[in-house]
Amino acid sequence: MRFGFSLVGLLVALAIVVVLVKKQLSAPSVALPPVAQPVAPDSGKAANVREQSRQVQQQVKQQMESLMQQPRPMPEDAQ
Repeated sequence: MRFGFSLVGLLVALAIVVVLVKKQLSAPSVALPPVAQPVAPDSGKAANVREQSRQVQQQVKQQMESLMQQPRPMPEDAQ
């Protein structure tokens, strides 16, 4: 009797997994727009991209530092 319930439980779990896998595989995937690639990059463009990369890195660093300086909110019951 115990073996029968175990087997039925295992089959039910397997059926749920199969249904979820089929649902996941049949779901439409989100297509990303194609990325435009320059044919012949100029050295000026490469420097511009390098500068933009540095600016983005600096902005992220500043944002992280500002977030780290903010005090954490303490729960009311911990006081």
